[in-house]
Formats: sequence, C-alpha cells, structure tokens
Amino acid sequence: MMRSLYSGVSGLQNHQTRMDVIGNNISNVNTTGFKRGRVNFQDMISQQLSGAARPTEELGGVNPKDVGLGMTIATIEQVFVQGNLQSTGVSTDVAIQGNGFFIVKDGEESFYTRNGVFGLDKDGTFVNPANGMRVQGWMARDLNGEAIIQSSATPTDLVIPVGSKDPARETANVLFACNLNKNTPEILEGASASDVAKGTWATEQKIYDSFGNEHLLSVSFQRVVGNPNAWQATVNVDADNADFTQTRVGLGTTDGMENTFIVEFDNFGALRSVTDSSGALSNAEGDIVLTTSYTVPESEADADGNPERHTFNINLGTIGSFKNTITQSASKSTTKAYSQDGYTLGYLDNFKIDSSGVITGVYSNGTNRVIGQIALATFANDRGLEKAGDNNYVETNNSGQANVGESGVAGKGSILSGALEMSNVDLSEQMTDMIVTQRGFQSNAKTIQTADTLLETVLSLKR
Repeated sequence: MMRSLYSGVSGLQNHQTRMDVIGNNISNVNTTGFKRGRVNFQDMISQQLSGAARPTEELGGVNPKDVGLGMTIATIEQVFVQGNLQSTGVSTDVAIQGNGFFIVKDGEESFYTRNGVFGLDKDGTFVNPANGMRVQGWMARDLNGEAIIQSSATPTDLVIPVGSKDPARETANVLFACNLNKNTPEILEGASASDVAKGTWATEQKIYDSFGNEHLLSVSFQRVVGNPNAWQATVNVDADNADFTQTRVGLGTTDGMENTFIVEFDNFGALRSVTDSSGALSNAEGDIVLTTSYTVPESEADADGNPERHTFNINLGTIGSFKNTITQSASKSTTKAYSQDGYTLGYLDNFKIDSSGVITGVYSNGTNRVIGQIALATFANDRGLEKAGDNNYVETNNSGQANVGESGVAGKGSILSGALEMSNVDLSEQMTDMIVTQRGFQSNAKTIQTADTLLETVLSLKR
C-alpha cells in the first residue's frame, strides 16, 4: 500500500517536470531559432515478489511477479527539426536551412546558436546585437589581387569595413566583341562627308586612368579599298583632345608609332589576323591583343620631363572564333566593347550574404569585393549540447567536438540571407501534450487519494 503512495508521488513530480518543459516550449513559441524540448518517461526498478521458475516434467514454467515502484524521467532532450523560415528583408538576418549552428564568441568561449538575428556594432564587427557575442567566420585575404578565403583556418571575428575605400584602378584590358557589317560600303577617295559617315562604324568605351579619371576610348572601322575582308581601325583616347593624348597602338609589348591597325577576316567572317602601323603581323592562332598607350592629363612628368603615358590592352578576341570576338558578317554592325577592368575610387555602401555564407561588399564605384565567409558547426550528437541561455548552446562530453566548416560541405546546411528560422514549437501539439500531462497528473493524485483511503480503512479496524 505504501508503494502506491510513492508511485503516485513520483508520477506527480515527473508530470510536473513535463509540464514545466511544455510551459517553456509554449513561452518560446515566437523565439527565433528555438528548439522545443521533449520529456521521455521510464519506469523505476520493480520489487520482485517471486522469481521465475523453469518448466519441469510435471509442471510448466512460472513467470516472475514484480511490483513497480513508480516512474522517473528518462530524458529531457531538444528536438532539432527544421523550423519554418520567415522572410524579414533585413540583409544581416541569416537563417540555416538544414543542419548546423552559427558560432558566436564571448571572449575565448565559443557558443553555438540557430538564432541568426545579427547586426554590426560601431566597429563594423558582425555580432548578435542582443548580447554582443561576435559571429565567427573567415576574413578574405588578398593574394595577387584576388580575394581568397581559407576555410581550413581557425575562424575569427567577422568585420565589415563599412565606408572603407576601394582605390581607383586604371584600365588594363578592354575586350571587344562587335560585328562589322560585310555590306558596309568602301570609302573611295574624294568621298563626301555623308559617304564617309555611312562607311564608318565607331565603337566607344569608358576607360579610367590611375587617378580614376574617366576617358573615352573610340575605335572606328572603315573598309579597306580593294580588300573585301579587311578593315582599318583608328583608335583615339579622348578624341576631342587627340593632339595631347597622342594615342598609339601596336602588336605585342610595344605600343606602336601610330593609332591605326588593319584587321582581316576569313571568308566565314571569323577573325584571321591584325597588322599594325609598323607592318607587324599578329600570331596565327590564339587571342589578338593590341598594346595601346595615351598621355594622361594633369599627371606628373618623369625624370626626363615627359608626361606620364598609360598603357592598356585591346583584346579583339580569338582567331577563328565567333564567341566574344570581333567578327565580319552580313548583318547590322553592333557597338560592343563588352568589358573593361578599370574603375574610379569607391566606398563600401552595402554588403550581401549568399547561400554559402560568403559576404560580398558592394562599392559605390560598381565593384564587388569578397569580405569574408560565415562559419558553421555541426556535431555528431547535437542532442548532447547543453543550453547556455540567449538561444545558445555549448558542447559537452556527449555532443562531440564541433566540426567547423563552410555551408553545404560535410552535411552542413545552406544559409539564407534576409530571413530567420522560426521556433519549431507546434502549438496544437503542445496543447495536446498539456492535456495528456494534466490527466496524468490528476490520475497520480487520485492514486495517492485512494491509497490514503485504504490506509484510513486499515486504521479504523481497531474501532
């Protein structure tokens, strides 16, 4: 009889614990990145009244007789199923679709979280604004002018240099891909101005000097009289100031003595060769690159008193190719110098985060620069993590060590910018569990009441 009392007590206590967990789940139904808890019960050790007996020749076997002594909590674990993603439109909000945790640090202590409500502090450090913990990742480093992210290195604080300068870069390469109309008329000697205009096709492209000043590169093409597949090109930088800029074009590493060259095509309209003003002939295959130079206005003179000249390459494309190459076809001429790599001074205006967690800076001069990448961590047993408050977890002896890497690798999920992961608490499920828990609590209370009535009956036997 006393056993039933204590069994009821264990039921009351443990159902109360389950109710505590349910209450915590419901209170965090709108907590970003929250993972609901779950309580599992198990019975306690039983008192054996008699053991089992094996069968004999005369009798069959006898089963053991056990009386249970109540129940206890088997586990209280976190359920790390995916929560719904909610779009916020805030670029610093990030969510994980799939496995993994963000890594945040307080000093040298690491924490792990699914809460992606991040922002910048006054120093541009990427942090959780609720507690100041710093988001971990890898900063890009410059290697021969290219931003490289070494994700095998130890993660560090991510710093977004808002307002930082991107120095001006002079144009080094201009790539052409225009078409010259095969039916363009030749310009004969003594032709009128209107005939010259009809027989000339001009292309223009903005380029930049070392100061970031903008210049206009003009390349005009005219049919060569007597050669149906040849065109003469005239190159000028700032044509309205041509006497000063003194544009020169040549094959190879020299910039030539004049600003003209002859380009020839085969009978299919593909690029065949180029001859510069000195008579030098281009290579028979591969890309055709012309070295071009011009005098930079308002620049310091060299030791000999000569003004600075800037040199860049004009790439006409690949011999025999029709892709991203200058061609000659019986269709309308097109104006397209499709790429140049110079730009003026710019400032970091904004940044964006892609699905790999790569942070790319957007500068006011139109350039993009890789700044860094957000790191993710996974665990062999994420249910073994210990709650540390503030939506954070810490690793334990049973969670395993953090496997740190970039998203999309080794089972890690992808990152979505401008969204947050909602709590995975299902209110309908929690309300149902609450009813079941309430009935369990009431039933255990009734067990105690009934046992008390039985004891009272026993005590009344002496009357």
